[in-house]
Amino acid sequence: MGSRAVNATAPDGVSQGGDVNRKLLLPARLGGWLAASAAMAIGVPAIAVALAASPAAPLAAASGAAVPAIVPRPVSATAGPGRFTLGRSARIVAAPGAGAAAERPVARDLAAYLRPATGYPLPAVAGAPAAGDIVLKIGAPAALTPAGRAEGYQLVTTASNATIVAPTAHGLYNGVQTLRQLLPPWINSATVAAGPWTMPAVTITDYPRYPYRGIMLDIGRHYESPAAAEQLIAQVAAYKVNVFHLHLSDDQGFRLAIAGFPRLTSIGAAGSVGTGGRTKDPGGFWTQAQYRAVVADAAAHFITLVPEVDSPGHDNAIIMSEYGDAGNHALPASPHGINCGQSDPPRWDYTEDVGYSALCPASPDTWAIMTAIIGQLTALTPGPYYDLGGDEVPASLLSPARYARFVNTEAGIVGQHGKTVMGWADIAGPGTTPPPGSVAEYWQPAAGDSPGTETGREAVAKGMKVVMAPADHAYLDQKYVVNSHGSVPASLGMNWACAAGCDVSSAYNWDPGSLVTGVTDRNVIGVEGDMWGETVANISDADYMVFPRLLALAEVAWSPSAQRTASGAAYRDFLRRLATQGARLQAARVNFYPSAQVAWPLAAQGATLRATRDGHVHGTVATLSAPGLSASALTMCDSSLGIGCTINWGDGTSATGDVAGANATDTRVNSLYAISGDHAYAHPGTYHGVVTLSAGNAAPVTADFTALWR
Repeated sequence: MGSRAVNATAPDGVSQGGDVNRKLLLPARLGGWLAASAAMAIGVPAIAVALAASPAAPLAAASGAAVPAIVPRPVSATAGPGRFTLGRSARIVAAPGAGAAAERPVARDLAAYLRPATGYPLPAVAGAPAAGDIVLKIGAPAALTPAGRAEGYQLVTTASNATIVAPTAHGLYNGVQTLRQLLPPWINSATVAAGPWTMPAVTITDYPRYPYRGIMLDIGRHYESPAAAEQLIAQVAAYKVNVFHLHLSDDQGFRLAIAGFPRLTSIGAAGSVGTGGRTKDPGGFWTQAQYRAVVADAAAHFITLVPEVDSPGHDNAIIMSEYGDAGNHALPASPHGINCGQSDPPRWDYTEDVGYSALCPASPDTWAIMTAIIGQLTALTPGPYYDLGGDEVPASLLSPARYARFVNTEAGIVGQHGKTVMGWADIAGPGTTPPPGSVAEYWQPAAGDSPGTETGREAVAKGMKVVMAPADHAYLDQKYVVNSHGSVPASLGMNWACAAGCDVSSAYNWDPGSLVTGVTDRNVIGVEGDMWGETVANISDADYMVFPRLLALAEVAWSPSAQRTASGAAYRDFLRRLATQGARLQAARVNFYPSAQVAWPLAAQGATLRATRDGHVHGTVATLSAPGLSASALTMCDSSLGIGCTINWGDGTSATGDVAGANATDTRVNSLYAISGDHAYAHPGTYHGVVTLSAGNAAPVTADFTALWR
């Protein structure tokens, strides 16, 4: 799981949450698994090698047109004159041809993404396109090299059409995510917005640097519901993340029902790490049917789910459940033989402590339990990987030889079920014999040839592929800022890997293929951001820690290699593009940290008002996105929120508007703000008004609105 700080102070002020509403629309189908698993198959790392050798192509502009701000940065984008307007009569067309069967589900996905905000029917149809349609086509654009075809696409927008062409359904789906970013940010709204829905004319050719672009969610330390996991899956799919690593168990909780071992959940799932001054937070677990549903939901987003049950350490929940299970006929020997932890008998520890538990490799009961877990989980999971964990087992609990014996035995069981072994890079240590093609996840906050980097070189020496997740760049549980004035956030996160905090700059300014001496792009298959759950009691808290740093990691994993430094052009360009994502995240109701490293712009969307019979209008004229707004630091028009707002009613009169919304807290971004007004028109008609909005040092914005009196 990656190293944890021992005896860290438990945060306070964290609320407990249950099921949550999904924040982004789910695609309209459950499918696409074959494309996703093909992209993840062993042998695909050759793609990473070919792409890593290609220099980053410049993003070009023609006729003075601006290149759209897309995250992750595409391989190439050329903007031209004009715009495409998505109108009410538009269709999503799967072009006729041999690939129509693969195109149609993605067409339905795109329609499902666009309908809520536009209110348009957007039928997903097969056939010849007409002007105004969005077209999806399976094909092989000449600009895509063979190495880029597994997930690559070409997107072309003109005044007449928007067209995505890709060799695979997965590539089409990636193109869909880019197309969404060409539209105004309000396209992410779950309710009808005013539009207009236009996008710039542009030609984009794109494909990933690495085939593995992941996020890990830890539900062992804090239980999260299946709905919460599906919410996160939908959110990260928008940024071309294609692996969802699910940390299913840890010392504080075992979260999946296993047939034949009911105590794993009746006892092992009872609690979570204590937060907010509590010694224990509520627990929970998933049924196997719920797990299958999440696997299918991930596949519908072209995301591979990778399950992990950490072992032989981080297993106190298993040990507490089965240590006294004398009545279970599935255990052939004394159940007490499984415990090689520091406490005998074992005891619960719902703090953030680590390194105190271990399963005994010599016990037949250990292997009865692990065989059942591995057999059932691999049967439930169609993806190619099974993650056995393998980290943080002190030699005082298991000698290196006993640790290696455990890893080798478990790897053999995983292989018998046809899965590729994955684990933290510790599993590459002395005496282990990982099967060819196994994957090591490098988590140490160490670079070059510093102490700690040896696990990366050991993995390479044993022929393993590497997923890079160095804690000081990719651990999403780390605080953003730590200094003499306090920490941000105060009530969430840890800082053992980031003494001064890990903000957006830490997530972006590094290179996976050169971070560790001896680990190059020939060895690296991808990047993963890890959301550990010690301090995170609900999915809203997780979102606050994940975003916007995950967008930086998504770009590091997807976009061509670049010179990424804190003072470099690549980072400045990324911050510019990241800033435009603030309104998109807010429109989608995604909680995130409004990092001070980002110059978040204002963005506004006008509304339509209808007058009463006497010509009176009252209500919201515009919605404002202003991430990071701090009322105390702004010149105030509104005494409580610090937003300047002038409404021109379209009849020659103007007035100051009212503002409603919520400021940021320690764990929540500020809300969108509703700008409202009250006005009486003298004569019936259609009035086109403008609201002008300002806040702090950000450039003012305007939004057109319409008032109808008929």
